[in-house]
Amino acid sequence: MKKSLATLGVLAAAALALSGCTDSAADPESTATSGGDAEGSGELTTVRVAALPIAETGALWAAIDEGIFEDHGLEIEVVPAQGGANAIPALLSGDIQFAIGQPFGPIRADVQDLGVVIVGNYANSLAEGDDVNAVVALGDSGISRPADLAGKKVSVNTIGAAGDLTIRKAVQDDGGDPSTIEFVEVAFPDVPAQLAAGTMDAAWAPDPFRGMVLGDGGVSVVAPYQATIPGLSVLTNITTQALLDDDPDLVADYSAAMAEALEWAGENEDAVRAAIATNLEIPEEAAAGITLPTFTWDLADAGIEDLGTLAVEFGYIDAEPNFDRLLQQQ
Repeated sequence: MKKSLATLGVLAAAALALSGCTDSAADPESTATSGGDAEGSGELTTVRVAALPIAETGALWAAIDEGIFEDHGLEIEVVPAQGGANAIPALLSGDIQFAIGQPFGPIRADVQDLGVVIVGNYANSLAEGDDVNAVVALGDSGISRPADLAGKKVSVNTIGAAGDLTIRKAVQDDGGDPSTIEFVEVAFPDVPAQLAAGTMDAAWAPDPFRGMVLGDGGVSVVAPYQATIPGLSVLTNITTQALLDDDPDLVADYSAAMAEALEWAGENEDAVRAAIATNLEIPEEAAAGITLPTFTWDLADAGIEDLGTLAVEFGYIDAEPNFDRLLQQQ
């Protein structure tokens, strides 16, 4: 039987840091067990997965509703998170088994030798055309190009990650001084209200929040991924080396299910958009206008190594990570 995924509730609440609150009907006291014989026995293994309340997560929500993970013996319990880096402590403590997050958190974790591993991709940004995220500003802000962000207050969902890093690079390439930008941390669902309140000058955001700002007369300043590393991975699948070593069957089951889910999502955009509308509680017509990423499990051409190099250039990390250890495609 295919299980329905409960909605995240109001967007602001969904952006809470990792907690016992989830958007699955699974018993919150249940924990993941070995995935080796769950599929064969007919019993489902509960797996806790951190994910952001953004449009890209539509692929996961829709695949859960489609029953793809159940077909692999898994019951996915989605735990709302603000960013990939925020999920890493929960991964290391065993509170969750996987996280779908930006690749920069694992890059930093590998430099610190924390035993965090990227086992597969999830979604890539678009190398041309309208990208899946952008820096937006109000129409009367006077901000229209990357160099205009110098000296301004700009929000990102997680400071010290791919968002502000690529924004700095885009501003530098446009002739501005990236060192003068004041970055502030704001959860994506709060971006439209915070911009309207004037608490920041510009904001980096994905859909549907980017679309909300633009729909109210805002302007798109720059798509920083596309301007710096075209096609850069937006989200990856993250776990720990400890789980990979201790329960390889579970990782294999999850990897096979996620690979199938992402391929299916790429071929069933209508289902993905319907899941976005339901779980983010936005009108169907708004979901229909969202720019979707390229859903893929394949880490090839994801630009993660380039992101590591850029991080060293801007002093975010002292040395590049060990990519052979960090990137372990399953």
